[in-house]
Amino acid sequence: MRIPRPVLVTLATATSAVLLAPFGASADPGGPAAGAVRDSGASAGERAAKAPASAAERALRDTQSALSTRTGGYPREQVLPAQPENPGDKSVKLGLTPYHAIAPKLNELQELGDRVSVEIAGKSAQGHPLYLVTVTSPESARAAREQKRMRELIERAPARAAKDPRIKARYKTPVFVNNNIHGNEWEGTDAALGLIEELATSKSEKTEELLDSSRLYFNVTANPDGRIAGTRANGNGFDLNRDFVTASQPETRAIRQIAIDKQPAVMIDLHGYVNGTLIEPTTPPHGENYEYDLFLKNTYANALGMEKAVNGLGYTEGKDGVKPAVIPFRDQEEGWDDWPPVFTPQYMPFHGAVASHTIEFPMAVNNDEYDELPVAELRRRSAINVDIAGAAMRATLDFARERRGSLIADQIETFRRADAGERQVEVSEETVPGVPGIGPEDVYTTEFPRAYVIPARGAAAARLVNHLLANDVRVERASHAFRLAGRAYPAGSYVVDLHQSKRGMANVLLADGRDISDKVSTMYDISGWSLGLLWGAEVRAVPEGTDLDVRRTPVRSAAPAAPDPEAVAAAEERHRTKVAAAATSGELFALREMRFDVTPVSTGALNDGFDWEDTDVLFVSAGLDHGKLNAAARKALDRFLADGGRVVARGAQGAAFNASAKLLDVTAVEGNGAANGVVRVRNEGPLTEGAPAHSFVYSPLWFTGLGSGVRVEQSYATGNPLVSGHWRVAGDGRGGPEDAAGRAAVVSGRAGGAEVVLFGTEPMFRAHPKGLFPQVGRALTG
Repeated sequence: MRIPRPVLVTLATATSAVLLAPFGASADPGGPAAGAVRDSGASAGERAAKAPASAAERALRDTQSALSTRTGGYPREQVLPAQPENPGDKSVKLGLTPYHAIAPKLNELQELGDRVSVEIAGKSAQGHPLYLVTVTSPESARAAREQKRMRELIERAPARAAKDPRIKARYKTPVFVNNNIHGNEWEGTDAALGLIEELATSKSEKTEELLDSSRLYFNVTANPDGRIAGTRANGNGFDLNRDFVTASQPETRAIRQIAIDKQPAVMIDLHGYVNGTLIEPTTPPHGENYEYDLFLKNTYANALGMEKAVNGLGYTEGKDGVKPAVIPFRDQEEGWDDWPPVFTPQYMPFHGAVASHTIEFPMAVNNDEYDELPVAELRRRSAINVDIAGAAMRATLDFARERRGSLIADQIETFRRADAGERQVEVSEETVPGVPGIGPEDVYTTEFPRAYVIPARGAAAARLVNHLLANDVRVERASHAFRLAGRAYPAGSYVVDLHQSKRGMANVLLADGRDISDKVSTMYDISGWSLGLLWGAEVRAVPEGTDLDVRRTPVRSAAPAAPDPEAVAAAEERHRTKVAAAATSGELFALREMRFDVTPVSTGALNDGFDWEDTDVLFVSAGLDHGKLNAAARKALDRFLADGGRVVARGAQGAAFNASAKLLDVTAVEGNGAANGVVRVRNEGPLTEGAPAHSFVYSPLWFTGLGSGVRVEQSYATGNPLVSGHWRVAGDGRGGPEDAAGRAAVVSGRAGGAEVVLFGTEPMFRAHPKGLFPQVGRALTG
């Protein structure tokens, strides 16, 4: 959406000013009255709905709220509008359901009886509706209200819920099936549509018992953009299954809202392609903020049922190319972990899921296979995957039906421990009976603080608080100045009491994290993240055992009371800066989030005759190889540089561009390419003056042999700079954090007429480390 020019200054406070304000600049959110008091009776979903959202998201919520109000109970039927037919939808070649056929199919399913309801849970980056289907036995408006009250009681007063006979007798187990979050892993959608039809019409006693005791939620396709285009990512180029800490994408925020509003006890996330079918739980390391004993007990039991169902279909390696199913916890030692909460099944436990799984069906039909295999073979493979996905879904529903009482009891116990501030229970063969092979390598727990305090200084604090609220974390505001653990805080400071049901959610976002480099040799994805260190706000942990005697009121939303003039001026300057960017999708998104005027470029774009006339600065991190530019492109680039154009480059490709273009006289040293995490840094130059004392690295880089005129803007801390994450030496014994210690992480200088900045850190990784964005803003504008 393009922002009209007159609106820019207003939006700068909430958006650009937060991301681009000079380090240390203050935009005082005001006193306690600035944060409206939350209605203590509001539900989790209502609290989250009051957190900031886009206009489109607010309109969708209003529509769904009106629909719910009209109908009260279930079914909640609505006629979905038709989507334009798209013969180029990549699903068609596989014999699967194209996106445009989903709405008509769901309209038909709603007509089959009184068990199927459909709502629009959000829209994709490209504006495609996201369809959430609820399947359950009919409920009167009164019965639906009772379910809502019981769900809220489980979260808000779990000790009472544990003793409530109504919950034991009448609460319906929420089960969530998430499909197609990777757009070119299609088949979960078709399996879900088939299962919904079966549930809508079945007269079996087992189905009636299931729907009487459960609500089944199906996100039919979590990534319609990718489904249509045949891409893993959504229309913004984001891997949605890496976005749950940041929630930068509308599809991720929609799933987050489902988690909050529906509070599933069981969820499965359907993926491809791993042969044999991969069924979690995972290998170590395990997320240290879970109640992992309850989680492992249920996840392993459901995995066994899914394994039996998948293998029971009768596919074989010799006849069909299908290997037996694999449960990583049992069958592998490492490499498929559940450490980061960026994945859907690793995010869900913080909202009460006591069994959540990634399932990878086996037969590859994407990427090279999609392009190279005959259509008949692709359709044979897709049919097998649909069959296997359906078997996993049906086994999960059987699991939910058979274990309804214990699943709800374990969800309540998860929340109760958190609300009471109790210690976690370590997993062992005694505490988790029935799960073989548990060893010390599976024990991951943490020491929860008593609370976190976020002083209300600057717009970054408001942004962080709003993000916590959007994740259903309870935040309060101090009515008066106070002292905790020997430190003084002003009135208006935000307090996150970790004696709350969502303490795991709060801690996994705010804590520094942990260096797990010595725990396993390899990790599947990122290992370090911390909103407390990387989002630009001051966050202080208060030790457990501290008396939290602070007068405070609930916070519904947080916002600076007035624009900070310096921040608004900086935002306007960035809005006028024209950036040509050869960058990752996450970086392009972050640059636009900072309100830069961005034009994507590449080697090909420059060779085709890119017009530099309106460009102020070139950003390079991916997709631009200086050595492959033709003579005309090099000449045009040289003219841009000679005329005072700026260059900001990041990472190995940025450093290679710098060397090939003969810009700054430095040697770039690459660390272990598998390393990532939060690092301590020392800020030494004007570019990073007042910046956070931490940064983020992914395949870290540093600079040595600095020539004349090259200035160190930021360096890695001495000793071991890694705070949290996974960073070992490489196979040749080099490239570890000790090799980076004290070395330059960010450098700048002049090359001819051009100002150049080189980043060895990754300050815009997946649009996540918001507090590092101002470094990029300064680098791009000078």
